[in-house]
Amino acid sequence: MTTTAQPPAKTLDAVVIRFCGDSGDGMQLAGGEFTTTSAVFGNDIATFPDFPAEIRAPKGTTFGVSGFQLQFASHEVFTPGDRVNVLFAMNPAGFKTNIDDVEVGGLVIVNEDEFNEVNLRKCGYPVGYNPLNDDQVSSARQIVRVPMSRMTREALADTGLGAKDVDRCRNMFALGVAYWVYQRPLDATLRHIETEYGIKKGRPEIAEANSIVLKAGYHFGETAELLAVKYVVPPAKLRPGKYRRIDGNSATALGFAAAAQKASKQLVYASYPITPASDVLHAMARLKHLGIKTFQAEDEIAAVCAAIGASFAGDIGITGTSGPGVCLKSEAIGLAVMYELPLVVLDVQRAGPSTGMPTKTEQADLFLAMFGRAGESPCIVIAPNSPANCFDTAVEAVRLATRHMCPVIILSDASIANGAEPWLLPDYDAIDPIESHHPTEPKDPSVGYMPYQRDSETLARPWALPGTPGMEHRIGSLEKSEPAGAVSYDPANHEKMVRTRAEKVQRAAKWLPELAVEGDQAGEVLLLGWGSTHGAILTAAARLRASGLTVGCANLRYLNPMPTNLKDVLGRFTNVIVPENNTGQLAMLIRSRFLIDAVPLGKIQGRSFGVDELVAGVRAILNDRKEATK
Repeated sequence: MTTTAQPPAKTLDAVVIRFCGDSGDGMQLAGGEFTTTSAVFGNDIATFPDFPAEIRAPKGTTFGVSGFQLQFASHEVFTPGDRVNVLFAMNPAGFKTNIDDVEVGGLVIVNEDEFNEVNLRKCGYPVGYNPLNDDQVSSARQIVRVPMSRMTREALADTGLGAKDVDRCRNMFALGVAYWVYQRPLDATLRHIETEYGIKKGRPEIAEANSIVLKAGYHFGETAELLAVKYVVPPAKLRPGKYRRIDGNSATALGFAAAAQKASKQLVYASYPITPASDVLHAMARLKHLGIKTFQAEDEIAAVCAAIGASFAGDIGITGTSGPGVCLKSEAIGLAVMYELPLVVLDVQRAGPSTGMPTKTEQADLFLAMFGRAGESPCIVIAPNSPANCFDTAVEAVRLATRHMCPVIILSDASIANGAEPWLLPDYDAIDPIESHHPTEPKDPSVGYMPYQRDSETLARPWALPGTPGMEHRIGSLEKSEPAGAVSYDPANHEKMVRTRAEKVQRAAKWLPELAVEGDQAGEVLLLGWGSTHGAILTAAARLRASGLTVGCANLRYLNPMPTNLKDVLGRFTNVIVPENNTGQLAMLIRSRFLIDAVPLGKIQGRSFGVDELVAGVRAILNDRKEATK
């Protein structure tokens, strides 16, 4: 009996892998399963799912390419990676749109069966040209041809499944090959296949087919001597505890649910479906056993008004959307400012303006959150910096809204919402209760209830519930007098109320933690960011420090009000550079508020910063400034 000689194993610290193909090729499933398996194995992970913007793009065209990128490592990682080490391309369109991201010398495994004349023409290659036969392409990267479509059909020839069901299993063949290359176990994926298709969907024949093809892909790599070497990425040394893989939208939903429990209140999540925020609505709907109510409204205005109504009734009122939806909700958010009621507005940002690129990421709604309402109507604005951080941010948003009796806007974005990472499950008992008080009698019975008799510390008005005897009060969008709450057109009163509402938001800074600086605490460069740029900034700062520069970095979770020590932090660095996925909105706020020469470093391409380009951008700014002083 003879055995196949196994290739040697090479140990790597980190790998960036990307699956790409048509939107019907199951790339998100393949990437998600590889992510779950790597997380179970103990690697640290960061993911970047990339969805096509077209709902039904023609099959085989570049418009319909779906991708899933994952960095998995034996150490802590903060981004999905820059250059791709290994690309799985299921068709020519996926190859064409992703090949330039693969590092020189990188591995490209293609489904060669799909590289036929028809598919090559669909994605715009010239007649008679096949990139797999181009010596210039093949010499730059290691291209491995695998007949995935044919091998899948052969593996399932005796199952009796139709051609369409058989071809849908090709992603499992690619995943099986990937598991062999990186020595990943199949167990977690096999369990998922059985649960999802065999049990939940009642399709055991589909579960069996996918399992067969997954194993066929794995054993193909093993028996065909596909590569001269296999790779091993050891587990990371993570903080001890119980972890789960989580994406930003799921973490946000769980954070809202935890906040409602900590506040001992009902929660109403009212939303209108919109990419990339819809998954939060789906996730909240699955939590009805916790007493959470979800409402899919007929439009964005109805959704936010329903959330305001829930808040008026004493519940936690939350509405979720993306940038175009915030535009539609703006008047009603201003209404909540005037009502001085707690309201949480989740904005999962996407590339604009208008419909823009609905599945791509951007950070261009900061000005919208800060100023996008009629009149002087400030809100508290906060932003998570990673998928797991969405949980804490959601809890914090509810806490701030109820303590300060005002709307709180959460600025997430598509890369955070769809990205995933290991999440150390929090100690629920360690989360502080969220306190709120509903008065049942006037402070001074002789004058009756005064709805704008403010707390001396927070300036928040009392949250009296409708129907409470003796606590009846006027509600509406017209300006109110203080403290009685009657409609008022008095000029002096209007100015007083406008300034008081603004001061109430600014006083929230007293309860915010100070801004923490990572790396050097003073020196040549401060990289100041917010939201999803955190991982790239953190990694770039470490690389710049390694080159000899003194570099600190900080992430602004609180954008309005800003941390009380921000001015001091800015003053400790010679150069303040602000990387953002917009044209420089935070940089403009910093310049106007603190009168310092903060330099914007913007990217508006529907993708987050890569570490390499961020390092290059910082160096270019420093060189330009050096030349300007000569």
